Amino acid sequence: KTLVCPSECPERKRKKNKKKKGCFINCGSKCEATCKYRKANCNGYGSLCYDPRLIGGDGVMFYFHGSKDGNFAIVSDDNLQINVHFIGTRPKGRTRDYTWVQALAVMFDTHTLVIAAKSLQWVDTVDDLSLKWDGKTIGIPVDGEAEWRTDGEERKVILKRTDDTNNIRVAVAGLVVLDIKAGPIGIEENRIHNYQPPEDDVFAHLGMRFKFTYLTDPVEGVLGKTYRPVKRGVPMPMMGGEDKYQTASLYSHLCKVCRFQ
Repeated sequence: KTLVCPSECPERKRKKNKKKKGCFINCGSKCEATCKYRKANCNGYGSLCYDPRLIGGDGVMFYFHGSKDGNFAIVSDDNLQINVHFIGTRPKGRTRDYTWVQALAVMFDTHTLVIAAKSLQWVDTVDDLSLKWDGKTIGIPVDGEAEWRTDGEERKVILKRTDDTNNIRVAVAGLVVLDIKAGPIGIEENRIHNYQPPEDDVFAHLGMRFKFTYLTDPVEGVLGKTYRPVKRGVPMPMMGGEDKYQTASLYSHLCKVCRFQ
């Protein structure tokens, strides 16, 4: 069967006007060509956004607050570890930190990819993402294919822009596809929650959605354990276990329950 992209999104990968939808081939219950935005969907399964709110692989929404300046294993499996670094603040009179994900480390094989939001102030038209591959700073071109990829590695890794600034897709062959966006605390978000951020810091942070190609049944991590073949059955739990998932640094694969070697 030949699939044709809809007229709304005739191209599989847009080189310009990235804000428009691209053509995706979905083969779930049936194979069809559909139009989708490539930005991170904070309401989809496997998402981690806001302060931080997660939606697990089982579809259950929950919160994991961690702690300011803490590092935690989000996913730890035989072939993959994903850690996050939290920034945060504790307004006067509050009993816990408000936290956001400032940086992310994806570890696999012998490689580490780090993606971070770097600014204290925010300008929408300025790219705020910092990218490092095995400790070396890398950049994604704005024009042409607008992507960076590994050269000569057995496992292909591709980073591509999904908007002119602050939105990228990371694809690690055989392991995970990750959509990431960076942004500050929103005005409405701050009004609702009364975070009381200082005037000199907008707490630029990451929102992300994971699509895993392969995970083992005993996968661990704050998000990883929601992909186990077990039903949670709680409408919106608060995930504890900071002591089990905390790592010594963003780059460490060691925690009490971590599996990655």
